[in-house]
Amino acid sequence: MTVAEQIADILSDAGVRFVFGIPGGPSIHYMEAFRKSGIKFILTSHESSAGVMASVTGRLTGIPGVCHATFGPGAVNLASGAGGALLDRSPVIILTSEMDDTMVGRTTQMNIDHQKLFLPLTKATFRVNHLNASEVLCKALSMCTDELPGPIHLGLPSDIATMEASESSRFIPESPAVSRPSDIQKVRDLLEKCVNPVIAVGLNAARYSVGSRLSRFLSQTKIPVVLTPMAKGILPEDHPCYAGVLFHALSNCLDDILNDIDLVIGLGYDPVEYNYESWMPDVPLLEFTTKETDLPTVKRFSRYTGRPGEWFEILECLHERKLEFNQLKIESVRNKMDSVFRGLRGHFGPVAAFSILREEIPADSIVTFDVGSHLHLAGQYWNTFGKQNMIITNGWSGMGFGLPAALAACLSSPESTVVCVTGDGGFLMNAGEIITAKRYKLPVITVVLSDGELNLIKLKQSWHDLPDYGTCLYEGDLFETDKFMGISILSADSEETMKNAVRMALAVKKPVIVNAKITPDDYKSLIIKR
Repeated sequence: MTVAEQIADILSDAGVRFVFGIPGGPSIHYMEAFRKSGIKFILTSHESSAGVMASVTGRLTGIPGVCHATFGPGAVNLASGAGGALLDRSPVIILTSEMDDTMVGRTTQMNIDHQKLFLPLTKATFRVNHLNASEVLCKALSMCTDELPGPIHLGLPSDIATMEASESSRFIPESPAVSRPSDIQKVRDLLEKCVNPVIAVGLNAARYSVGSRLSRFLSQTKIPVVLTPMAKGILPEDHPCYAGVLFHALSNCLDDILNDIDLVIGLGYDPVEYNYESWMPDVPLLEFTTKETDLPTVKRFSRYTGRPGEWFEILECLHERKLEFNQLKIESVRNKMDSVFRGLRGHFGPVAAFSILREEIPADSIVTFDVGSHLHLAGQYWNTFGKQNMIITNGWSGMGFGLPAALAACLSSPESTVVCVTGDGGFLMNAGEIITAKRYKLPVITVVLSDGELNLIKLKQSWHDLPDYGTCLYEGDLFETDKFMGISILSADSEETMKNAVRMALAVKKPVIVNAKITPDDYKSLIIKR
């Protein structure tokens, strides 16, 4: 067995079905080995997209996503995807070609130190050889899925693919290890003293899909719940305890709840999205987590580190407590937000476009949202119906995420309707992936909110009384045609034309672009200055 065959077999045994990337010369033997092992090599238009696709695949399936790039420029392009997997907590294996041993440290074309490049962007980086390939890959598969999930980089010297491999190891999945708490009594003391707590649910709770367990707990305690953006969908938006999403549109309305609390209970909260001290009032913090992260700078703090089932066992003591929270406050906050959203339906802005989209697409659709002003709106306004099918990046927050994320979702869940919602700025970053959708016949609906500007930056300029500068993307229509790379474009400039465009897009069962020509003024009323 060659090294390439060994790597392909181990990845296949681990459940890997796709490798995303752009090949170089040394890649060809690995690609052939992947093909023979039943792993499909997905050719992307840019390596950064390959990184996003691997990250989202890992997030959706729980099986490590795999991406590949060649020397130097390919590896550097892939680095952004590595950062995304690291800070969005996705299990990913990153493969890059490297110079052989005789050229390490030499001055030659495309040669940089990949281990130094990926060290700060991954959980670990290794240089593979024909003797350690099996051991290193199995270790990487284990490490990338351990708490907290993240990327592992493997450098593949250019001359080892066809070498005879040493005896192969088998990857045996293990349950992620968690550390034990140091002082359970401090945890119980905080719970015994509170009368008006709030639960802040984060990314790690979402990874463990604790929504049903949380709902059962809330049916007895009625504690208000706020979410970080990547936990969106863990509760349905009409749940009586659902208050809203931190950091996103109109989140200042949550102050009506937060100003009266006496304890924050962090449930799988990950500060990579939004630090506690950025929104918490001066009250104690009790954090339930699977792995310790940065210690928040709050005066009174305790932490329980364990598995989600243990969190709820400890919290059961609140079932018998008489808590003081008034349910009407949650309703008041939600009504206040809804009133603002309803008031923005009189013209074709992002609220109107979102309203039509969420009315027309199936409730179980997977929707990816790119980074930009529209993401702030989506975090608060989009209705998930309690399904964790809203895919965003908030730890890394890299523009250009939406389209490659949607392609990965389409490959991972081929029976689902998949929609990408992106601003025109984000679309332009990875527009080449439209041809990837066409190449692999992926029926992704790409909704481009076209306003001709980097609106979020323009808003921040206005907050500082600065003139608009460097934010204009183009003048006139973004596409000025009914086709882009052979993909049909359906234009919309009103609620009626938006409705028709979405219905047509759903009917064609192939890649299509909806060019939603919005006016961006809604964002001035929605995005909160922090």
